[in-house]
Amino acid sequence: MSLPKFIIGMIFALAIVIGWSYFDGASAGIILLRAIVCAVIIQAGYFLLVFAMIGSATPTSADKAREADRATILNKVAEGEKLSARRSLH
Repeated sequence: MSLPKFIIGMIFALAIVIGWSYFDGASAGIILLRAIVCAVIIQAGYFLLVFAMIGSATPTSADKAREADRATILNKVAEGEKLSARRSLH
């Protein structure tokens, strides 16, 4: 999940908690406390989700990543064009 989607979802969730607390007749302090607790729980869940995604990713060796970058660059070069450091004056 991207950060903008997370922020929008968090705002909606907090708005629902605040609205529910207001219509429940809670005081301003309780509404604020519920909003803070909800925000902390959402933030912790997002952190754990990202942590799990990073932990489950398979590591890529530096050589494989370097070769993939080189292949991408070479695919962009036109077929008859030479890759050299020399430049002609023509």
